[in-house]
Amino acid sequence: MNNPKVDSNINNVKSITDADSIGATKKKTVNSSGRLRRNTLVILRWGAVIGQSAALFLVSAVLGFSFPVGPCLAIIGLSIFVNIVVTASYELDRRVGDKEAGLQLGFDLLQLAALLWLTGGIVNPFALLFLAPIVTSATTLNTKVIFSLGFLATALSFFLIYNSQPLPWSPAGSFDLPLIYKWGAWSAILVGSTFTSLYAWQATKESQAMSDALAATEAVLAHEQKLSALGGMAAAAAHELGTPLATIQVIAKEMTRELNPETPLGEDAALMLSQAQRCREILTQLSQRGDEGDVFHDILSIEDLLEEAAEPYITFGKDIVIDVSGVGEEPTLKRQAELLYGLKNFIENAVDFADTTVSLNGIWNQNTLTITIDDDGKGFDSSITRRLGQPYVSRRQNQKNSEGLAGGLGLGVFIATTLIERTSGKVNFGTSPEGGAQVKLVWQISKLDLHS
Repeated sequence: MNNPKVDSNINNVKSITDADSIGATKKKTVNSSGRLRRNTLVILRWGAVIGQSAALFLVSAVLGFSFPVGPCLAIIGLSIFVNIVVTASYELDRRVGDKEAGLQLGFDLLQLAALLWLTGGIVNPFALLFLAPIVTSATTLNTKVIFSLGFLATALSFFLIYNSQPLPWSPAGSFDLPLIYKWGAWSAILVGSTFTSLYAWQATKESQAMSDALAATEAVLAHEQKLSALGGMAAAAAHELGTPLATIQVIAKEMTRELNPETPLGEDAALMLSQAQRCREILTQLSQRGDEGDVFHDILSIEDLLEEAAEPYITFGKDIVIDVSGVGEEPTLKRQAELLYGLKNFIENAVDFADTTVSLNGIWNQNTLTITIDDDGKGFDSSITRRLGQPYVSRRQNQKNSEGLAGGLGLGVFIATTLIERTSGKVNFGTSPEGGAQVKLVWQISKLDLHS
């Protein structure tokens, strides 16, 4: 078993690391600006210029339809001018804020509306392109800019229902769609932009949440591995300092024999000897630390693993019962920060929500190792059981924290699940025999990092 004081320090640092990671994650999620590069806007506008020019050439030169080509080219030239100004005045590889991105996308909407006004208005098939700036803003900008651009696109497209040049046709002006169709086209653009933007916004939000949660997982794992590495360095330092300290101790003993203990030099020699002995004791403790990484301590039986993972929580006022059994030879595991941290997190949640007892069971056979963590609390809320293990899913049935909010199963469970999966394990959530929550961890023996 580990030194309780050492484990306590590790868990204190772990808690601080979790809090810092989660705080940074929340801060990053709230601030959605600065995720769109200026170069992206410029490239998209060049693409629009090329596409619009090609469409004008096709309709005029190939299909032979009559429409105001000169004004259309002037409007396209305005986009070219804006791109040149932006390229010459600003650094393209920088991320732009919401205000600048909103202004540039707003210009693109106005430019598109001007072209459509000259070429048929809302019945022009290319009116569908109103969706592009809205969807772009939904994936990268804040809600204020999204709603502003959505309102602008709605107003411009509504204006084009009643005000536009005739649709290019042969002969000119011989074809005009009924008003009800124009309303239908406008409604299709409105509904399409709304649902497409909502879909893009939700997908981006979930992707960002997953990215932030994985970053927090990496931070926690890096800290755990750093702590383990520091323990190994302490053991190595203790071993290397042992020989020179032994020499100092021998010399100090000889000095105490030669000097009168009543003299100042004798007192100094005695003090040197006592301090050298104290240093030897400290180095001995360091070399015997539980995380020094020696070959014996790196080997864990299933019972050792469960006892070490449960040790920080034995003083939490709940009974922790450990039972191990199996068929065949018991697997011996190599120490892994991911495995220990994941188990500790699941056990901590079980202890937090249990009424009186938490049961830890390790069962193995020739093919699999299964560890189940059961508590006699209220169990998982059935509405979130399938989503447990995803970031920010946080609710236990009829359980609330001190602030009156359900908690305890958010980012921590996601981190623990991710780390267990990194050790080739699978995590399943269910109901314990006592009616509480159950977390079942299953590994294929062939995929475990075993001590040979």
